[in-house]
Parts: sequence; C-alpha cells; structure tokens
Amino acid sequence: MQDKLRELSGKLEGELHFNSLWRSIFATDASVYRTLPLAVSYPKTREDIVSLIKFAGRNKVSLIPRTAGTSLAGQCVGEGIVVDVSKYFNAILELDEKSRTVRVQPGVIRDDLNRYLEPYGLFFGPNTSTSNRCMIGGMVGNNSSGTTSIKYGVTRDKVVELKVLLSDGSEGVFSNISSEGFTEKMNLGNREGDIYKGLWGLLKEDSVREEIRKNFPKPEIHRRNTGYAIDALAASEVFTPSGPKFTITDLLCGSEGTLAFTTEITLQLDELPPNKAVMVAAHFDSVEKCLEAVVPAMQHSLFTCEMMDKVILDCTRNSLKYRDNRFFIEGDPAAILMLELRSNDEDELTKLTADLLKTISQSELAYALPVLKGDSIDLALELRKAGLGLLGNIVGDRKAVACIEDTAVAVEDLADYITEFSALMKNYGQEAVYYAHAGAGELHLRPILNLKKKEDVELFRKITMEVAALVKKYGGSLSGEHGDGRVRAEFIEFMIGSKNYEVLKRVKTIFDPHNIFNPGKIIDSPPMDEGLRYEPGRKEPEIETLMDFSDSLGILRGAENCNGSGDCRKPVEAGGTMCPSYRATRNEKDTTRARANALREFLTTSEKENKFDHKELKEVLDLCISCKGCKSECPSNVDMAAYKAEFEYQYQQANGSSFRSKAFAYNTRLNKMASRFPKISNAVFSNSTTSGMIKSVLKIAPQRQMPLVSSETLSEFYEKNKRETPAPKKKVYLFNDEFTNYLESEIGKATLDLLHGLNYEVEIVKHPESGRTFISKGFLEQAKKIANKNVSIFRDIISEETPLLGIEPSAILTFRDEYLRLADDRQAAEKLSKNTFLIEEFFKKEIITGNITASAFTSEKKKIKLHGHCHQKALSAIENTFFMLNLPKQYEVTIIASGCCGMAGSFGYEKEHYDISMQIGEQSLFPAVRKASAETIIAAPGTSCRHQIFDGTGKKALHPVQIMANALLS
Repeated sequence: MQDKLRELSGKLEGELHFNSLWRSIFATDASVYRTLPLAVSYPKTREDIVSLIKFAGRNKVSLIPRTAGTSLAGQCVGEGIVVDVSKYFNAILELDEKSRTVRVQPGVIRDDLNRYLEPYGLFFGPNTSTSNRCMIGGMVGNNSSGTTSIKYGVTRDKVVELKVLLSDGSEGVFSNISSEGFTEKMNLGNREGDIYKGLWGLLKEDSVREEIRKNFPKPEIHRRNTGYAIDALAASEVFTPSGPKFTITDLLCGSEGTLAFTTEITLQLDELPPNKAVMVAAHFDSVEKCLEAVVPAMQHSLFTCEMMDKVILDCTRNSLKYRDNRFFIEGDPAAILMLELRSNDEDELTKLTADLLKTISQSELAYALPVLKGDSIDLALELRKAGLGLLGNIVGDRKAVACIEDTAVAVEDLADYITEFSALMKNYGQEAVYYAHAGAGELHLRPILNLKKKEDVELFRKITMEVAALVKKYGGSLSGEHGDGRVRAEFIEFMIGSKNYEVLKRVKTIFDPHNIFNPGKIIDSPPMDEGLRYEPGRKEPEIETLMDFSDSLGILRGAENCNGSGDCRKPVEAGGTMCPSYRATRNEKDTTRARANALREFLTTSEKENKFDHKELKEVLDLCISCKGCKSECPSNVDMAAYKAEFEYQYQQANGSSFRSKAFAYNTRLNKMASRFPKISNAVFSNSTTSGMIKSVLKIAPQRQMPLVSSETLSEFYEKNKRETPAPKKKVYLFNDEFTNYLESEIGKATLDLLHGLNYEVEIVKHPESGRTFISKGFLEQAKKIANKNVSIFRDIISEETPLLGIEPSAILTFRDEYLRLADDRQAAEKLSKNTFLIEEFFKKEIITGNITASAFTSEKKKIKLHGHCHQKALSAIENTFFMLNLPKQYEVTIIASGCCGMAGSFGYEKEHYDISMQIGEQSLFPAVRKASAETIIAAPGTSCRHQIFDGTGKKALHPVQIMANALLS
C-alpha cells in the first residue's frame, strides 16, 4: 500500500501525506474517538478528488471528507484517506445579488463568507459556536443550526444546489425539482439517474412512507439529524400530493459525507438582521419556571431564545476576566432566558419589547426582567459562552463528554422532557447543567466521565441508552445539530425502527455501493464505546519533566486537555493571535491542536526511555513560534509554548543541540562581550562581508540585519546618573532586561526619564538576565538557575508598595509565566508574580488612582498606531498600552488588528523560517504599517516586533515609553 500511495501522490496536484506524524494528528477530531487513518490528502483540484475516489474504489479503501475537523460525534475519524478540503477548496465562486444566492467551495469559513457578503446587505444565517473556523462543507455535512435557527432555519433550509462527485467519480448536480423533473432525472442513463431510480423504488410504497411518518422525529422539530432525511423526501410532491418539491440536497445535508463528495454549494441568503436589538434577560428562581416560559416567549418574533443556568453562571462569579460581564444579574437566579428582539425601527422595537415584557410578566414566572441594549447584549452572550467554557475546562482525567449533548424535542415538550432528564441524570450522580437552545427545544448537556476507566465507559453507554429511550418517548431527535457520527449512530435503529433503518442502509447502497465514502458513520457504525481516544484501564505513562506541570497533572494530561475544538484554526480576520504559522501555511500540522495530538500520541505510545525523542515531535513543533496565543485563546488553555520548551530540553538530552541554538540561547553573554567594544562590534555586525560570514555560520537569513549593541549599556548609564527623588509618589524597581540593557538602552533611558519626570523613585538592582533566550531554545537547566536567582534577589524587596516593572514583555513576563514552572520556591515566585508589571500596566493603575495626569504631558496632536506583543496579549492586555498612550489629551491612538508580527525572537532570523516569518507579518501588520501616514507614529512594546516592522516595511517603531517620555512636559 505504501508503494500505491507513493504512486498516487505523484498523480495529484495537491498533497498526500502518509507518515506517522500526519496520520497521528488526523486520528482524532473534537470527539472522544481515535483511529489512525491510512493517509491524509489536501486535494488541489476537482481532478484530484476524482483520482482519490477511483483509487479508493480500486483498492477497497475509504475516503473521509473533512473541513475544520470540529465534529463532536466522530464524523471525521476513520481508517481510510482523510480528504481535507480546507486548504485549497475555499473560494467564493459567484454571488447573485438578484436571487440572493452565493456559490462557494466547501472549505469557505462561515464567518469569512459573511464578511464578504456584508457590503451587499446579505448573510448566511445558520450560526454555530465554531463559526469563525467551521466551513460550509462541514455545515452541510452536519446540517448545522446554531443560535439563529429559530429565525433563519438550519443549513438544510438554505442549500439551493449541491455539485458533488459520486462513487464512480462522475459528477452529480442536485437541486429542487418537480415531479416532471424527477422523471427526467430517472432517464439520464448515468450514475445520477441511477440514484433517482433507486430512491423512487425505495420510497414509492405507501407502507414505507407511513412507517417513516410514524417513527421519525416530530416534523415540527427543525433540528433533527436522525440518520438520513428520508422523511423530507417522502413528504415531497413526488410521493405526497401537494408536498414541496423534491430535493436530494435535503438528504445530503446531514449525511456526514457518507453519500457523495461535495465540491460546490449554492446557498440561499437572507438580508442582514435588523440593526437595532434588545435582549430581555428573564430571571427565574427555578429551572422549571424558566422552561415553562419558553412557549409563551416563542409566540413573539424572537431572534434568540437561549437558556443558561446557575451552574454556568457560578463558573463566572469569581472570574477576573468575566465578572464585569455579570452586570445585569439580579439576585441569584436558577436560570436565565435570553430573549432577543430586532428591528430597524426604534419605535417598533420599543413596542415589540413592551409586548414581550407583558407576556413574561403576565405569566408570573420570572422575578426580574432586565433589558439589555447595544454592547451589553454581546457582553451577556459572551458570559454565557464563557461559563460553558469554564465548566468544561476540568483538570484531570474526568471530562465533559459529548454523547447526549444534542437532544432536541418539540418546544411544548421541553419542560416535561427536562424534568425526566434531570431525574435520570441524578440517578447516575450527574449534576444536570442547563445550557439550551430553548427556543429550538434543544438541550446541550455533557456528563462528566473518565473514559480511561472501564466503569465510566460503561456509564458512557448506559447514560446514552437511557437518554435515547427518553428522547424517543417524546418523539424527539437524539441528534439535533451535532450529527450521529460514531457516538449516536448505533442508536438510530432503536430511534426509528428496524424497517426504517433498512431503508437508510439501502439509501447508502444506492449512492455508494462500494462503501467508499466515510463508512461507519450513520450506517453500520461500530459500538459507541469502541475506538476511544484512550484504552480503558490503561496504565498511565510516567513522564518526568524539568518544568512543573502540576497545574495540569503533568505534561501529558496538559496535551490531553485539547478537546479538538479547533479554535487554533481561526483565520487572521477573526482576530486573536493563535496559531500564526497555521495562518501562513493552512496546514493542520501547524495548529496547537495538531501539536497537542502529536504529543499525546507519542508520549502515550512511545516505547523509548526518553519518550520525547521522536523526530515527528521535532517536526510538528518546528513552526510553533511560542507566541503563547494558545495560553489565553485556547478554551482548554493548552500551553504549547511551555510544552515546546520542555520538548526542546528533553530532545536535546538525547540528540544534543546545534551550534546555532547555543548561540541564540547564550545571546546575552555574546552581547555582553560585544558591548565592551561597541564601535568595533557594530562595524563587524553591519559590514556586509563580516555580517554575511556570521549569518552563514549561524544559518541566519541573509535578508536580516544583525542587531547592533548600544554605545552604552543601561547599567552603565544608571550607575553614572543615579539621582535622589525628593518626596516620591512611590518607589519602583526596574527590571533591566537583557534586550534593553545591551541592544536598546535608549529605551531604558527614556523609561528612567519618564518615571523620574513624574516623580517616582526608580532603583535598578544587580540581577541576571530574564532567561528568555534559554527558555526559547530549551536550555531549561540554565533557565532554572536564572529563575531561582531572580526570585531570591527580588522576593524580599518586591511588594504591592514597591513593585517590579519591566520594559520588554518577553522578558518581564517570565516572572508571571515560566518562573512559576521553573523556580524551586514556588510560593515566593507566585508572590513575586503578583507584584511584577509591564510598565504600561503600572501606568494604567497610577492614572486611575490620579498619581499620573494628562497635565504632565503635551497637548500637541499626534496619531499613533499600536501593535501589541504576543506575550503581552496572552499574559496581560494591549489595552493597558492603549490606555497609557491615550493620556495626552490630543493623542489619537488606534490598535492595529494584528496577530503575531512573525519574528518571535530568533525564529524570524533563522534561514529556514524567514519566508514564513515574513508571511505572518504580511497577514495584517505590514499592510497596516505601510498604510499609515508618514507622520503617524508606530508603537510596538516588543523588541522583536520593532525589528520585524523595520525589516518588513522600512519604518522605525518606537516603544510606548519613548513616546510618553517625548510627550512629557519638562
């Protein structure tokens, strides 16, 4: 098979990977399942997909279609070739404004599509929680819904036409057709015609259609993905007089890629929602009252009807990040119903709101009815989402498991259903958490289980079986919007009956007689408790690390925290930072998820004494630039920068380290030597011949400029210019980081001038470097010594009254981050971390307390564009810098909507990484800087960022303290 795969690879324009690394990172999706695929393909053309289909047919292997891989039910897991269309099949092909339709390829991201459509006043309605990275092809395969379904319907309602490749490689085009059109299709004389004939023969008998009507979920439940939608076909005019037109797209939507391979999708669009919104956040003292209020509330024209309960709310009570979002909470509600109304007319919206309030008030169910408008609505919705994320972020092996999280019943049945559901969960010792698309009758609840334990795997099955029986009792759907996949497919026969299940099996055979497309999903699925990520009852691998990963119970469990949600795949336009290299390459290999999957795979299965000693791990972590975006943006807080540092250390234990790695790691020592003779050193670094030789030896990109040392170190300047500060506002200690001290002492001098000018006493004590370069290159023993030394120096002098301030984010933030994993005295390190601040953080606090005022600064007009450092975004906030720079009365500051600059310390200097480094810069940062007027000041707190901006645009960026020092009135 390896020879056959190599031969196939040579015939494809796209890519085919079949080594152990690529197979391991595509072995899972966002579900609890794991299966190593045969290979992974990124097809580039339609012909590539045809070649893959024919290869699969000849060699009796399967194809698993995949877009973002965020499936919760195991739809993207299989033994065959994973065919990932996200990289190359992502074009918006045609917009027809008149008919309000758009034709796209399956790899188009939902939010990207809506950004494209917004100027035309149109949008695609279905809206999943993963909308910033999920793709239209996946939404079709899953028949996705989201919070907007009560107003705009589900994906099935919006699909006008599907262009697909069938099991023989031929093309099929499916859309709404009349009875006459159906007859014409049956006479095509090709594979598409055979499908229409087969469906006619399957559904023409009244008894078959009656069985479907009797046993499928209630038709008023619009979120229903139970098996194939043969109920929709049976209700069409071909089989039922006065029914709607016949459309196979209803069948293909929700078919999970098991019937055909989609290449183009035509969608019906809606006009943008009305621009004025109101949300009534109805408070209830019991869940029962909340659910009872859903039916009367749904009599109004709601855009959102979402429920969250006390458990979710309590998760945010002590969260520093989200407690301000609780501004609208009154008392201690057992549940809140979030009811959104919209209109373009303010008077109409006022009336709609009054009518809704009257209905809820007359029901006498709610005890408070706060009304939210504008940004307050977004804050409330963010609170709901945050609470659920915090609830699912559990340390250890017990996790919130997706299995019964997708049940949907008719809205009028919801209250009774949940009463029984709660009793059922209580029997299993599970606390019911009410997180519901209440207006759609759908409840999202995941039991907390440890699927590494055999007894919990048994519970996994028992709970699902009992919930399935309860859902069937109410004529509901076990799969509302997340699909059947592997986790629920086993129960389809039970839910709809054996006769209907046989019909589904025949549908599969009609479309895919050789079982090429995604076998084991929906039809003939293996048992739900087989093929899990972890072998139940396994002995947990013991992995020694130098860094302390006790916060996640070890590095392996830290990697296992990745639930596959794919937040690391969001594009530049979605904002945030992670993952910069993925945004450049569009390869799954370069996501946090892939790196976590690879670590989990090799640390679990390796038989080597040093489980880190695998070239596959070296490869998957190569483009991780340790931006730390995942530390704050990943919902599971997967700290890949820390894992990479540990990996580099462990890998070097077995394989040694390169000369270049040593040079970068010991960069501070080299700069110290160079600073003794700054003129000679800078002549060597700037001369094309001598600098070229250095770059060649160290494999540094020839396009880069070597950093020059300062003519005077900050330490030297400080010792020569010590000054007394009479009656200071406060005493502070300044951390003289290695980058400022040797390479950019002018920034340190500006910091001293600024703090002295504002009447602060500043002291610099003798201390070692931060250890950043050692951490970045995996020299952790050296970094540990430095961390211990710095903690011992500062532990007794730093307090709330005398804080430690830093200039360079990557250096000072080691005190808040890596030192907590490296220092032996963890208690002292934690205390120190709480009183260590970026200079901008300190400024914001002092401005708020009134110690620093605008009167100390110029009233001259300036425009400033600000780019934030990645570590600052992850561990602090760029808003602190924004706040500080806005203090001068006529300074106009805007934050550049940029992710990582792409330099990332030594990464951008390394020859093999230069191109990707510049690609990352070109994503948003470089264009924004180039677009700025000549008089606009570019601000960047990070030394790497300033160098990257200069190399990429030729513009010199300033540290924010330089801007503030220049603005200080003398």
